[in-house]
Amino acid sequence: MLDSLIACATCANNFRGDGNAAGWSILFMLGVIVPMLGGVVFCMVRLIRRSDSTLDPDLCDDFDANA
Repeated sequence: MLDSLIACATCANNFRGDGNAAGWSILFMLGVIVPMLGGVVFCMVRLIRRSDSTLDPDLCDDFDANA
C-alpha cells in the first residue's frame, strides 16, 4: 500500500505501460510553477511602479548616479 503512494514507485510502474507518467507530471509541475512565478513577478513589478509613482519628490535624496 505504501509503495503506491511513493512517486518514484508510481512512475516506475507507469513506464511499463502505455502512459508516460513522468512526462505528464513534469508538464503538470511546470503548469503550476510558471504561473506562480509569473504572478509573483507581476506583483513585485506592480508594487515597484506604484511606489515610484506616489513618491513625493520633496522627500527624495539628491543622489546623482552619473556623478
